Amino acid sequence: MSLMHLSFYTTFALSGLGLAFHRTHLISALLCLESMMLSMYLALSIWPIENQATSFTLMPVLMLAFSACEAGTGLAMLVASTRTHGSDHLHNLNLLQC
Repeated sequence: MSLMHLSFYTTFALSGLGLAFHRTHLISALLCLESMMLSMYLALSIWPIENQATSFTLMPVLMLAFSACEAGTGLAMLVASTRTHGSDHLHNLNLLQC
């Protein structure tokens, strides 16, 4: 395994651990999701170059589009929850009360 692959895997794993263990604010959860998407985007960008396959060159563009949609939806949820609950703390949000 090359150093570049190791860096992608560790970035994705550390972002997942940050998402799992640091669940205090919604904005920190969104940042962890964005860093996971960024590591997946970089890995998908490098993969067709390494394998010299031109059929998979559209995959990073689709991943970037889904990541932008996810970021927009996450920010809309952040604004909506801040307006209704007064803060972005995750312990204030309860799905059973919605």
